[in-house]
Amino acid sequence: MTTIALILLAAAAAFQGVFLFRPSRREAPLSHFLALGAALLLLGVITQRSLEIRFVALTNTFESLVFYSGFIALLCFLYRRQTAIPFNGFVQFGALMIALALLALAFSPLAPPAVLPPIPALRSYWLVIHVALSFIGEAFFVLAFAASLAFLLTREEKKRLLYDRITYTSVAVGYPVFTAGALIFGAVWAEQAWGRYWSWDPKETWALVTWFVYTIYLHVRIIRKRKDTLPSILSVAGFACTLFTFFGVNYLLKGLHSYG
Repeated sequence: MTTIALILLAAAAAFQGVFLFRPSRREAPLSHFLALGAALLLLGVITQRSLEIRFVALTNTFESLVFYSGFIALLCFLYRRQTAIPFNGFVQFGALMIALALLALAFSPLAPPAVLPPIPALRSYWLVIHVALSFIGEAFFVLAFAASLAFLLTREEKKRLLYDRITYTSVAVGYPVFTAGALIFGAVWAEQAWGRYWSWDPKETWALVTWFVYTIYLHVRIIRKRKDTLPSILSVAGFACTLFTFFGVNYLLKGLHSYG
């Protein structure tokens, strides 16, 4: 199922990419349905593995990549179907490419796909809530990142206003979800697993750095009411922090999260 999902995501990105070069229409009519198919398959992978280990399969790098990529794909579908903000093909294409890259990493040696029961410290539903909400929040940050890049790469004021609106809306939704998952429920699980709510573990520290960057973004965008390049730069920096928190900490730094 993971392989088929990878193919569907590649097809969705390619289809949307082709339509970006069509002056009359830049929204591929089927790309979001392909993304939905990939999302459902990846959800199926998580469900199948959960039944095998008799626990929610969100406890290793492979499962995290599958869930993260799957939710981004689902968000791409929902983004195309919603009517609150105008749909933009460039943002859809960027988000699909990120989902595709993340899922491709699941096939690499960095993410062994073996189905193994989690160690005792990971058998906590507080952990499941912590991980799931963290990645759901970060999926919204993916849309914000794609819109921010588009903002920085264009000079057309009308398009910039649209990209700024997409970025702001995505961060505004993702921020409280990420805050609840990464910080609040993460602290609750840490207290259960290690006996303390906070230990300045590298992953905890970088999650906090990520939260601060997006907090600054919201301050600049809401309080300072800036719609120039600064908010988009902060959004790009925030997404870079999420990537380092996930990959950099796992493979470059050692800490209590080294097994996750």
